[in-house]
Amino acid sequence: MRFSVCIPTLNARETWRDFSAALRRQSARPDEVIVIDSSSDDDTAGVAARDGYEVITIAREDFRHGATRQLAANRTQSEVIVYLTQDALLASDGAMAQLLRVFDDPTVGAAYGRQLPRHGAGPIEAFARIFNYPESSHTNSVKDIPARGFKTVFFSNSFGAYRMSALRQVGGFPPDANFGEDTVVAAQMVLAGWKIAYVAEAAVYHSHAHTLREEYRRYKAIGELHARQAWMLEKFGHVSGEGMRFLRSMIEYLAGRAPQHIPEALAMVVCKFVGYRVGRRWQAAPRGPS
Repeated sequence: MRFSVCIPTLNARETWRDFSAALRRQSARPDEVIVIDSSSDDDTAGVAARDGYEVITIAREDFRHGATRQLAANRTQSEVIVYLTQDALLASDGAMAQLLRVFDDPTVGAAYGRQLPRHGAGPIEAFARIFNYPESSHTNSVKDIPARGFKTVFFSNSFGAYRMSALRQVGGFPPDANFGEDTVVAAQMVLAGWKIAYVAEAAVYHSHAHTLREEYRRYKAIGELHARQAWMLEKFGHVSGEGMRFLRSMIEYLAGRAPQHIPEALAMVVCKFVGYRVGRRWQAAPRGPS
């Protein structure tokens, strides 16, 4: 199977050596690697080119999560395109092969891998990965919506792959999306009859220790996405139930391991809730700087 890898970058040189080495060690070797660099200041484009990758440089202000990824999709002739973020370190030499093997099923339109906490991750950061990325693989289709609701279309472009024919069928990534382009495409694929696969055996190390402000801004962006793409909530249901399950599981996890972090975790939940509610009201509010 011919496949391509796309990596959007911005000032990635500090971690590039480990990232690129892990990519080059893969047992499944991509036919091309496309790096789309947002005019980095640290010669990211140069080091990527010296590694033999195709580099496309765009203006920093032109970066959009949807349009930038679609730029790579428009250039490739591969059957499958795999997206990685610059801070997602492939966890094993077989990670790419494991992710790609699910496309042997012609009904799978997209697949994403497991995200493990990065080395040195704190307990709150680690729990988010444990909760969202379980140890067992599964596939979701339109038949799973009654049981799984919005979780049916959970997806991540930090390590996610798309069958190009399926991506083209749903019109590609929304060009104006600056968040959640992966979820939008996954939802469209499911409604078009494709399956979404989660491949736990294909893993990357990828997590973040977000500040309260960062959590607020992230969930504000999620709220705006759900307001702009209201059809997703209509088709797949609301997300409040999943939020309560996350809260209960997190408190239980921290109580047994790091109870001193529970107040911080609760503060983050409040920031998420407030940010999401503010984001959902984006149409009623004046559009200005975040």
